[in-house]
Amino acid sequence: MHPAAPTKPAARHPRPFLARAGLALATAALLAGCANVPHPAPNDPWESYNRSMYSFNDAVDRAVLKPIATGYETVTPRPVRTCIHNIFSNLGDVWSGVNSLLQGRGRDFVDTFGRVLFNSTAGLGGCIDVASMHGARKIPNDFGMTLGVWGFDQGPYFVLPFLGASTVRDGVGTAVALSAPLTPTAAVFAIDNVPVRNSILGLYIVDTRANLLEADRLVDQIALDRYSFIRDAYLQRRKAMLDSRQQGSRASTEDALDHTAAPAGPDLPVYEDPDAEN
Repeated sequence: MHPAAPTKPAARHPRPFLARAGLALATAALLAGCANVPHPAPNDPWESYNRSMYSFNDAVDRAVLKPIATGYETVTPRPVRTCIHNIFSNLGDVWSGVNSLLQGRGRDFVDTFGRVLFNSTAGLGGCIDVASMHGARKIPNDFGMTLGVWGFDQGPYFVLPFLGASTVRDGVGTAVALSAPLTPTAAVFAIDNVPVRNSILGLYIVDTRANLLEADRLVDQIALDRYSFIRDAYLQRRKAMLDSRQQGSRASTEDALDHTAAPAGPDLPVYEDPDAEN
């Protein structure tokens, strides 16, 4: 007798994670056309669109980016995460320095490129932020802020697909940053080896999202309306950054907070439940 032919294993069902992601994206696509705000805020005339896009971005984030970032935070030792973040941050300082120069802020330009040189050498390619350890503050800057210094109005609040909170002016700045030759993304895309390039780009995205997890938890705890809280925090942070530059003062260390987060501060609107016990 011939031995029975081995049976083929049953086809595996799609992974639950992918199924949840697909369902979330389909739900977000449906919601994208549903939001309607009859009386939008004065600084948010496109609130109907913005809330729809926010819902889409949030669904993508909860289904894909946040679980990956949370897993990354859980399994990767803190020193390794810090090293990776510092390297990307060091690359970002180059673009910040360029924008300080474009804004006519010579001292900030010199200080920023001093940071880059110090961290790139003594800091082992930026892995260790030795510049901050020696009192050289990080001075964040971007092209949206440069446009503001040049006198361009910020325009309406505008939620970008996948990228989140912005304004018309900052959206233009983001587009320039994505195509400029001296940004972290440009450095990644300059790598010819496609698998290596894609891996580093993925790591950059995960690192960016992982560094917003704490702010995300804060918003969940104190905001009754996440959309409004993030919008108002973003607009106030950007206004404070622009005011400091237009007044000729040095950039604040607090500017280093990512502008997509919801930083706490005395000028932020209060969204806690007024009936809650202290």
